[in-house]
Amino acid sequence: MSPDGSLPRDTLDRVAHVPVADPLTPADRYRELFVAVQRGRVFEDSKSFVDCVPRASPARILESYRRDRDQPGFDLAAFVHEHFREEKAPGHHYASDPGQSLKQHIDGLWQVLTREPREHPANGSLLPLPQAYVVPGGRFRELYYWDSYFTMLGLAESGRHDLLRTMADNFAWLIEHYGHVPNGNRSYYLSRSQPPVFALMVGLFEEHRLCQALRYLPHLRREHDWWMDGADALRPGEAHRHCVRLEDGSLLNRYWDDRDTPREESFREDEATAAQSGRPADEVYRDLRAAAASGWDFSARWCDRTDTLSSIRTTAMLPVDLNSLLYKLESEIARLAALGGQTDIATDFAARARERQAAMDRWLWDAQRQHYVDYDWRHGQASPRLTAATTTPLFVGAAAPAQAAAVAATVRDRLLVQGGVATSEDESGQQWDRPNGWAPLQWLAIRGFAQNGEAGLAREIASRWLHTVGSLYQRECKLVEKYVLVHEADGAHGGGGGEYPLQDGFGWTNGVSRRLLHEDHAHPAHRARAGTRD
Repeated sequence: MSPDGSLPRDTLDRVAHVPVADPLTPADRYRELFVAVQRGRVFEDSKSFVDCVPRASPARILESYRRDRDQPGFDLAAFVHEHFREEKAPGHHYASDPGQSLKQHIDGLWQVLTREPREHPANGSLLPLPQAYVVPGGRFRELYYWDSYFTMLGLAESGRHDLLRTMADNFAWLIEHYGHVPNGNRSYYLSRSQPPVFALMVGLFEEHRLCQALRYLPHLRREHDWWMDGADALRPGEAHRHCVRLEDGSLLNRYWDDRDTPREESFREDEATAAQSGRPADEVYRDLRAAAASGWDFSARWCDRTDTLSSIRTTAMLPVDLNSLLYKLESEIARLAALGGQTDIATDFAARARERQAAMDRWLWDAQRQHYVDYDWRHGQASPRLTAATTTPLFVGAAAPAQAAAVAATVRDRLLVQGGVATSEDESGQQWDRPNGWAPLQWLAIRGFAQNGEAGLAREIASRWLHTVGSLYQRECKLVEKYVLVHEADGAHGGGGGEYPLQDGFGWTNGVSRRLLHEDHAHPAHRARAGTRD
């Protein structure tokens, strides 16, 4: 990386040699063909078509469809399979050989989950990147933003500093090229981001002495600019994109997507949800997209009613985890600017971080219930729901000692279960609610408590999570995307709910579990072997 923070010439040259993606999203490119394929259920999974690779020029495929669709005997499915190649998820690549330890299995999976940009197919939705990257697994065949930080935790412990370096280049390139990190490197993800964890990545690079963190200061500032676009012009009660100005002049952020159409990768599902809502469809689509930007897609956290996804109101919520991560981003910019002698910038961002922390204390801390909450700025009230996001202020250092102690007591009493920290108290049928547990939420809680005088609780969560992961691994020889945290008689099982089947792989489970195994050398999960029962 050059002294001004820009990527070196050879990195940019690598991107130039990657096959070109279609500049349009699949919906914009294929128009009525796209709608016909999705509504006609040519593929069971809505994501399948948007990930398909065209066998000819996309423009010519659309011309052919318009010419042929009204001909007698036209077969839509046959047309699609003639003109597109489906990218199918591997069916068995994530299972271990019997007898292999959990640690060995994770270390061996990184190569299976690594993708080379030079192997990208041309004219599809997969955006170019300069360097190799790690995908989550299963139907998720592309780079994801917040997933990658948790994956990187494991890459570091596995000694894969080569992949940490290439991932660093990739995220820096995305910020330089697009002004933000998209949800994933697909054209249909460009209109939104995900939880802003690049500052956490930079800290990880620094921890492992891979680079000087100061080199990434321009990228951190540019990402911050994207999240704060329009903030300076807002008056109390107004909102623009990700920013909301509250009645006392405080500024907090929300999740947002610049589009208000059905998600292309979940087109049928979104149309069905909007049809059930009784609200303008574009409002529902925007809220569904914003929830996808949160990474919590989906949860009763975003909904007025626990049992009805169509009551979703994500853009009305000021999430505690998002604002915590932006506090971390502002604090990191202040720290690095001070190290670089940029005093004015350091002073400005230190003040921004203090102001955000004060706003979080006013609007996102519930003193009566003794935990952090999301705030519904449109209804002018705190969310009644307790979720694992309540630990994020502890993770980023924004909680006072009394707040941290209160959150610890609340989590012990209400969210700590057999297999780790529950995602929420709601059983909504959505995947980001009970009974499921997720690796990133375990890590945020573990580190948050460990850094705030609650080491015993941190160790308990880590131990319970490793028991969960090790139990399923012994029986099924694999790691999965999410887990049911209350075990059955034969041990732990993978989670359910949501729009798609449980996925194997799995990037962030591998990453968090590998880091926790490193931190607890005596845990029984080290003795877990594939193909044996608990």
